[in-house]
Amino acid sequence: MDRTRTVTWHDPLPIAEKARTMRGLDFLQAMIDGEIPRPPFAYLLGMTLVEVAPGRAVFTVTPAEFLYNPIGLVHGGVAMTILDSATGCAVQTMLEAGVGYTTVSGNTNFIRPITLDTGLLRAEAQTINVGRRIATAEARLVDAAGKLYAHGVSTCAILTP
Repeated sequence: MDRTRTVTWHDPLPIAEKARTMRGLDFLQAMIDGEIPRPPFAYLLGMTLVEVAPGRAVFTVTPAEFLYNPIGLVHGGVAMTILDSATGCAVQTMLEAGVGYTTVSGNTNFIRPITLDTGLLRAEAQTINVGRRIATAEARLVDAAGKLYAHGVSTCAILTP
């Protein structure tokens, strides 16, 4: 039986412009507070940024049928995406206004499969090191009981004007 999902989002370009005018931590907190909309891919995947602090970011996602791959599990790319988002935002919390970042490499380790029965997952990230040109961060994807589903490390390039 066919299913339908409708996704609505905001124009991402004004959001990106706003990001360039604010410290990373303030920008992300404004997103949590609803003052700035989430980026389009977050609506598409059902991801939500729920917590930030200096060097830390937490996202949540609830596994859904529309995230399944052909073998009946949530696609591994979903875990990779939420871990990359969490590590990137952990780095972003440490950046001043006008300074950006982009992921240059990421490594994800899968521990167990994710299904509809898994329930709410949290991607909890923290920075390892933030330098002038390169930053690293690590994240863990856990369920409500703290059971580990995946973990990873990302390296980000710091983009200065």
